[in-house]
Amino acid sequence: MNQHSNRHALWLLYTANGISGFAQGVSMLAIPWYFARSGEMSYYNTCYGIITFLVLFFGLYAGTLVDKYSRKDNFLVSNLVAGFVLLAISAIGFYSGNLPDILVISVFAITMLSYNIHYPTLYAFGQEITEPAYYHRLNSNIEIVGQSTSVLSGAFAAILLEGVAVGDTRLFGLNVCMPFAIPEWNIWEIFVMDAITYFISAMLIYFIRYTPNPALHKQVDTISQRVKAGFVYLKQHTAFLIFGIFSYAVFAMLIVEIFSLLPAYVETHLHEQGSVFAMADGIYAFGALGAGLFVNKVFASTNKVKAVIILTLVTAAIFFWMFTSKAVWVVYIVSLILGFTNAGIRVLRLTYLFNHVPNELMGRVNSIFNMVNVLTRAGFIFLFSTSFFTFGNHVIWAYFVMSIFLLISALVLIFNYNKINN
Repeated sequence: MNQHSNRHALWLLYTANGISGFAQGVSMLAIPWYFARSGEMSYYNTCYGIITFLVLFFGLYAGTLVDKYSRKDNFLVSNLVAGFVLLAISAIGFYSGNLPDILVISVFAITMLSYNIHYPTLYAFGQEITEPAYYHRLNSNIEIVGQSTSVLSGAFAAILLEGVAVGDTRLFGLNVCMPFAIPEWNIWEIFVMDAITYFISAMLIYFIRYTPNPALHKQVDTISQRVKAGFVYLKQHTAFLIFGIFSYAVFAMLIVEIFSLLPAYVETHLHEQGSVFAMADGIYAFGALGAGLFVNKVFASTNKVKAVIILTLVTAAIFFWMFTSKAVWVVYIVSLILGFTNAGIRVLRLTYLFNHVPNELMGRVNSIFNMVNVLTRAGFIFLFSTSFFTFGNHVIWAYFVMSIFLLISALVLIFNYNKINN
């Protein structure tokens, strides 16, 4: 593929990812707040834990698909399937004027399953059509485009979740004067918007032209053999295994925090509205955007393993700050820093892995890391669903627990630093 075609394919990939990510972001913010506002966070957290556990098994299979078939075809199929399912669920809402909780949580499950095809395919596809010298730029651009749309989705969700009244009102934790009203959207209206963006994303992916990696099509082994190949590779390269697992710790805690803890933290500890929760996600995206733009410059003179350790320790510190604080502005600052640390670690981690793991194994290796990450998240979600953490404002103790976990993860990376950095 020549340089012009390569650039064209990448920008179609970035745009498709950004468009679908915008509506996914709105839906994934709307769902936990939908349950938090109705006082059903215990039900939601239990379902979230079950979904996370089920995703574990699908994730391993997804990795074999990413490495076996055309990455373009994987994108097309996953976007079209998710789009049609969400369209059908939203149609039920429009027809009946209501959606049962099981269908609302089903959209959450579908999106989680979609993530397990989407992101391994995105990164493996990007690696496949990019020269090694530009891996760091690829990962930075994915963050920049993805997080730019996340900024918009966070702000959009903040308005749609509860609507905005004319005159003096409270928005994003502030008292503001609105010259016009914005009606609250029903949850199924948000879902139909999400479905439409899946179809737009699929259309953009369809126009990508590239030469597939021939090593993918030489694989004739069974699914179990392909899964085993990923485990065997990591068993032979334990440094990659240690780095892959513990460099994922911040991401695991981020997912638990955004989708399980933050809605309850805003509702029961800060006693604020859903706009604060959604605004925090938008501010998080600004931090992540900053990581995409600047993390390689900030850590230009620091090797990637050491940089990951530093960012993990910073995240441990800001979660402890959330434990000790009771202020909206602290949530916003923590979200900004968390955006930078999580996205920064992702850029650094992926560049490290792209330079060490063969492309024909990347889908399976990433799926194994995702599997461990899913187990970690499921364990914490079930822990934080117990009565102690859901009583009153005891959600703050979950932040303390996550802070300690991240500190331990950083120490594991420190003790194995020489092995990983060789």
